[in-house]
Amino acid sequence: MQENRDLIQKADFLLAQLAPGGLLNPAQADRFVRLAIDASVLLSEMQRVNMKAPKELREKIRYGSRALRKGTEATALPEALRSRPDTEKVELDAQLVKAETRVSFEALEEQGTFETTVQQTMAERISLDLEDLAVNGDTNSADTLLKTLDGFRKQAVTNLVVAGGATLDRTILKDTFKTMPSEFRRDKRALRFITADEAAIDYQETLGDRQTTMGDSHVSGMSIAPWQGIPVVEVPVFPTNLGGGVDETEMLLTDPRNMLFGVWRNIRIDTDRDVISGVYIIVVSARVEFLFAHEPAVVKTTGIKAV
Repeated sequence: MQENRDLIQKADFLLAQLAPGGLLNPAQADRFVRLAIDASVLLSEMQRVNMKAPKELREKIRYGSRALRKGTEATALPEALRSRPDTEKVELDAQLVKAETRVSFEALEEQGTFETTVQQTMAERISLDLEDLAVNGDTNSADTLLKTLDGFRKQAVTNLVVAGGATLDRTILKDTFKTMPSEFRRDKRALRFITADEAAIDYQETLGDRQTTMGDSHVSGMSIAPWQGIPVVEVPVFPTNLGGGVDETEMLLTDPRNMLFGVWRNIRIDTDRDVISGVYIIVVSARVEFLFAHEPAVVKTTGIKAV
């Protein structure tokens, strides 16, 4: 009995270090989210928005038409020729998500590493779940997590390309790029093709079809070759069961900074213990939002073969 009490006291002490009062302070919250981001492919590419409240309005401004005119010395431009920026508001509405884990008292016998173990293992799993929500969120989904909000795939509706069941190759990438409005494709270095692992692998294989040394390198190399300098990012959570034959996937083309990852800073870690069951209960909760800052600056390609 004394041994069990010692284990519980040790757990109380370590969890008190992890989350004093049950609420992470701002520095700790940043640390936890960074761990989650480091374990993900896509989250680290997004623009992180630290929200001050669960709902927050952000201004966006752009010049969609010509600003420069022919001038006349010592003469102001007439009102009709003065440039006006387009201004809009983006509303971030962070939704509550939770994770619960139970650790047996016996597991607490792992000396001196409980805090690190909990943070790292939960962060790795939560990061994958957040990425899944960001990509595949759909308020009409039957999945209890995915129905939290509409993810980036569902949000992209303006600029569409249909691949028609074809394997991802340079032609599809070119068509996708040329569908992007010209004002958003001028800086190729900022853009990313984002798709499923299977589609990215198929694209790499098409490059290897060339009977050259470069073709051999594409087959043997580990990294996916960019298209005209635009990286092809493979994201494991992209679905591969879409289309009539349930063997298709999709692809997004955008600047990752256009993908907002809103986080309300009050990340909570609450703990409890069930003595009868012999487990320690840890609940992590947060409010997150995934939203395009400007949805017209995105192209979605559907019907890409993924087998």
